[in-house]
Formats: sequence, C-alpha cells, structure tokens
Amino acid sequence: MLDVETTAADVEKQVRRILSLDDGEDFAAIGARDPVIDGLIREQPGLRPVLFASPYEAASWSVLSTRQAARVAARVKQRLAQELGDSGAFPLPQRIAGADELPGVSGERARRLRAVAEAALGGRLDPAELRRLPPDEALGALQRIRGIGPFFASLILVRGVGAPDYLPLEVPRVREAAMRAYGLTELDDARFESLAEPWRPYRS
Repeated sequence: MLDVETTAADVEKQVRRILSLDDGEDFAAIGARDPVIDGLIREQPGLRPVLFASPYEAASWSVLSTRQAARVAARVKQRLAQELGDSGAFPLPQRIAGADELPGVSGERARRLRAVAEAALGGRLDPAELRRLPPDEALGALQRIRGIGPFFASLILVRGVGAPDYLPLEVPRVREAAMRAYGLTELDDARFESLAEPWRPYRS
C-alpha cells in the first residue's frame, strides 16, 4: 500500500515483495533434498508466486469473495476501483473507511470491508510487521479483524504478506497438489508436515 510520501526505494521494495524477489535466493537447494521439488524446479525454472499488492488488498479480496462467486467478487472489486480508487487502482483504506457508501457492497460485507480498512490504517496489516511475527501469531492477529477466519488469514499471510515458511494445512488445494506431485491417495496433517520438512525455509 503506497501513499503520497512513498519513495522510489519504497516502490522497489514493494515490487520485489509482490514478485517474490525479496527472498528465495537459495530456493533451488531444496531440490537437492527432495527429488520431487527438484523436478518441479527443472520444469519451471525461476517461477515465483505473484502476490497481492498488499495484505490490505488480500484482506479486502477475502471479504469480497467470502460466500460469493469469484467472478462476482471481481466485478465488485473493479467497481470499487473505478468509483473510489485512483487511476483504476483498488481504493486506499482511507477512501473505504471514509466513503458514505461502498458501490456494490452492503450489510455485513460492507462492515467487514470497513473493518479491514480500519485495520490497515491502524498498522495491523503492515507486511513487514506481520512477516516479523511467528506465523501462528500473525494468523491470530489477522483473525482478530472482523470477517477474517482461518482460511483467509492463511491466504493473507502467504499471498498478501509473502511469509515464506508457512505450510497452509487448512487450504485443500495445497494438500491436493502435494498429493498429485508425490503420487499419494491420502495425506493427513502429520504426514504433510513431515513431507514438507525438507522444503524449509520456503514451505509457503
């Protein structure tokens, strides 16, 4: 999340985080410990996960997409950007918090979106601070924001903050991908944690 006082160094730092270029220089070393990961690295060398622009935007998306089709949430997000944002970007939290009405958002969803904006304004969605915390503490802090449960707290931590070493056990698609890659028919939490141990410090 950038503002009028943002410097060139701030922009570079944010872009590096969004493109996952701020860490992982030794990611390829995991391949030496895990032949499956080695094969994936060789198939797609240099592939990095692209993150949300900020934890604030990840949290806002979480609110917009809860119990709502992704295509519908995407349209609402676009409308908010067009009517409250600058140059088509998602609105800054002060615009969400201060708006009399939120286009396409009402009721509890609007209250949750405003709560996310207030959390961002209060520094509770600062990526550096959340990344500094142990994952369990960061997840707990995120879940204290109205409308953010365990699943979306995990999404915010991994795809908004860019925490590199959190294994999202609560995300079914992650477990399913691991099962496909390793040729498994089942994978409980204990086995998943054991399987992912060689991936440290990049389990995310």
